[in-house]
Formats: sequence, structure tokens, C-alpha cells
Amino acid sequence: MVVEVEGFYGVYLLHCTNPKYKGRIYIGFTVNPERRIQQHNGGKHKGGAWKTSGRGPWDMVLIVHGFPNDIAAQSNTQCFQFEWAWQHPHVSRRLTHVPRKTKKQSSFDFHLMVLYHMLRVAPWNRLPLTLRWLRQEYHRELPPLLQPPLHMPLAFGQVRARPISKNQGEKGQGEEGTSRQPSPQRCRVCYEKVQSEDDALHCFHPGCSLNAHVICLSKLFLLNQPQQLIPVEGLCPSCGNSVLWGDLIRHKKGCYGDLEEVTNSQTHWGDELHS
Repeated sequence: MVVEVEGFYGVYLLHCTNPKYKGRIYIGFTVNPERRIQQHNGGKHKGGAWKTSGRGPWDMVLIVHGFPNDIAAQSNTQCFQFEWAWQHPHVSRRLTHVPRKTKKQSSFDFHLMVLYHMLRVAPWNRLPLTLRWLRQEYHRELPPLLQPPLHMPLAFGQVRARPISKNQGEKGQGEEGTSRQPSPQRCRVCYEKVQSEDDALHCFHPGCSLNAHVICLSKLFLLNQPQQLIPVEGLCPSCGNSVLWGDLIRHKKGCYGDLEEVTNSQTHWGDELHS
């Protein structure tokens, strides 16, 4: 199964399968995982990085995705900061507590350990991230003390970037080309009209008709945490059910389908985030 994610932003880990360069890894950022691994294995002339060129083949082992994409520049900044910290854990001021690599530890295992630490510290521990193993044979069990927060699911399988949808004039047109756009619904929080589906969030509980501005719902969830910028969970103002902010975002982006079986076992991954 290949999951398509709208507005993809991810940071990935490559593992070298060339015996000559056994054990080498590479960390990078991408908006298109399928294209990026082809570039790495194609060499510099195909758009790959000079550090990976001529040293392949490479496997794209895992990817962390779900960085907010409402503002492209903000998303790029968050991804680049995450990428840089993962590459340079002992330079990042947020990861001073991470142990140094031991002689017996492979680069792969070390950077995996670094990743688990990163998912538990600010500012990344509040983001609706998904840790996705693209190659299950590389999967390592999560250390008990480094379990990701409850709202960060573990997924398996390939992922594909899907362009961000845009409102097109042809949508809703009749046989004669007359536009028949539905009337905008009102936000359940501020009661103003939701002009664009790109600005809306919907609850996924059966029978719930929630329609709310992303910003309005975020502010509602953060009423008791005004110092925070990104919510973790809250009560749906329409059906009253408790929902994880990350699940609302994953439903919106279309990447929730392969996580339905996983969400039932999330409680095994650690305590809820209290910050």
C-alpha cells in the first residue's frame, strides 16, 4: 500500500547497501520521497547529493513527516532545523543531553537513537509528526524510555507526495458550464464563513459534522495552554469527543488510512505529553 500525502514535507534517513561503503547513512529533507531516492541513486548529475554520489545504491529506510505546511517558508524552516539537528546532534543546543556515539554503535543505530530523543523535546514534541518505516526490514524496536509522544504514530509502507489541492473553476459546474459552488459553511468556533476547504478542519468521528477554521480550532484547543503554539489534543466543539490534533491533520492530508490499526495500540508507546 502506498499512502498519498497532500503537501508533503519530510526528513529521511538513507542507508548504504554498497559493501564498499558499508554502514554509511545520510540524512536529508524532501517534498517528494520517490523522486529524491531516484536522485540519490542516480548521482550528482541526476540531482543527488555529492555525499551520496557514487556510493550507492542507497535505501530510503525511514522518514519523519507531518511538518505543518500552511506556510511553505515556515515548513521549510522547521524541516531544515529538524534535518540539521539530526545531522549534528552534539552541536544543537536542544540535544545536549544525547549520549555520544560509542565505538560499538553503528551510525545507523546512533542516529536512530538521536531521532527518538528529538521526538521527545521541544519544539518537535508538539508537532503532528509520523515516524514511517519505508523499509520494514530495517525496523528497530523503540527503547522503552524513548517512546514517541502519544500523538506521534508509527507507520509502515511507502508514501507518495500529492500536490496541494487548489479550488478550480471547473468544480461544481453544470452541463452548460454554469458554476454551482456550494454555499460556504460556517466555522463551529467563530461562526464566520469558511471560504476555502484549505482553511478547514473536520472531525472524523461518525456522525460529526464539524466544520472549523484551522486557526480557530487551534486556539480553542489551546485555551488552557496559551503559551503554546501547536495543540496536541482537545474536545471537538461539535460532537464533544476527545481528538488528537495530529489525527485531524492526518485526515486532512489523506495519510490517516494506514494508521487506523496503529492508533488502537498507541498507548503502548509511552505516556501522554504534558507540557
